[in-house]
Amino acid sequence: MSYKRECAEPQAQRKGLKGKHLSSHKGSSYFLLLAMGGGNSTPSQPSPPPPRPVTPPPPLFEEPWRKVSEKYRENLDFVKDFQPENEQVKHLRILLHGPVGAGKSSFINSVDTVLRGRSAGRAATDAISGSSYTKQYKTFNFRKSPGVKYSFVFNDIMGLEQDSDSGINVNDLKLALRGHVKDGYKFNPDQVLMRGDDGYNSDPTLEDKVHVLVGVVPADAVSRLSDEMVKKIRKVRLAASELGIPQLAIITKVDDACPEVKKDTSNIYKSKYLKEKVEQFHHLLGLPINCIFLVKNYNEETESNDKINPAIVCALKQMILYGDDYLNDQ
Repeated sequence: MSYKRECAEPQAQRKGLKGKHLSSHKGSSYFLLLAMGGGNSTPSQPSPPPPRPVTPPPPLFEEPWRKVSEKYRENLDFVKDFQPENEQVKHLRILLHGPVGAGKSSFINSVDTVLRGRSAGRAATDAISGSSYTKQYKTFNFRKSPGVKYSFVFNDIMGLEQDSDSGINVNDLKLALRGHVKDGYKFNPDQVLMRGDDGYNSDPTLEDKVHVLVGVVPADAVSRLSDEMVKKIRKVRLAASELGIPQLAIITKVDDACPEVKKDTSNIYKSKYLKEKVEQFHHLLGLPINCIFLVKNYNEETESNDKINPAIVCALKQMILYGDDYLNDQ
């Protein structure tokens, strides 16, 4: 009986809610109902689920976009055995050019390290100077055995600088392409080399001329090259093109620009960031992507390293191939 009375009262109250006039007893039940969320109150909306954390894309490709490690030994054998087909020359000449501090001299030392199988540092470098450390036009050959040299040489040259009154004069660089600059000539940014000067070679042979031109730019500087610097590099490129000299480029200091390469140099051609730098350089200066190479120069290492060497040798082989093609057309 008591159960029925307890259940009957709420039913009466629920019926009473439909009327226009409520008794004080029923009214108190109405307000109690409102306080409990009943009546005409709007039901609360469920909270939206928290956003899912965004997973950043991986910094590396699954496979390298340019394979260098697989053919390292084959490429190294090619470099060591190379002989120019053109009998007018004994050495193929590779000229490095680019902004101050790009790593031109360091690349020469890195090639020397690979060929010797030990650390080498004949080309003087400077990590802190804001101006070009290389002042002279100097030829570097590489010792193969006692009394025997490899059949290619590098020419190191004063770096390009932003201001017109510092760094190598673009006109001197053009003279070097034609073989008019004597080995050991000391560049003067304020004075262009002229016919009759001590450092001027008035009668260059094919051996004296440049056979392949290689631009050198650090990875972290590709997107920061000033308009003036780009203009200077393009002038040199145009002069080389008019002479039919093939051109390539190396992007250096990749370990400073990409943490994944700093951890493991063999990631050099897996890095998505460095691939972007290659594409930026391609659009900036017009060089084909297959003529642009990534390189980590020897810096703090004291031993030859087979993770560093493949990219260096891959770039060097292409320089030799392009230069040999030029010589065979002469």
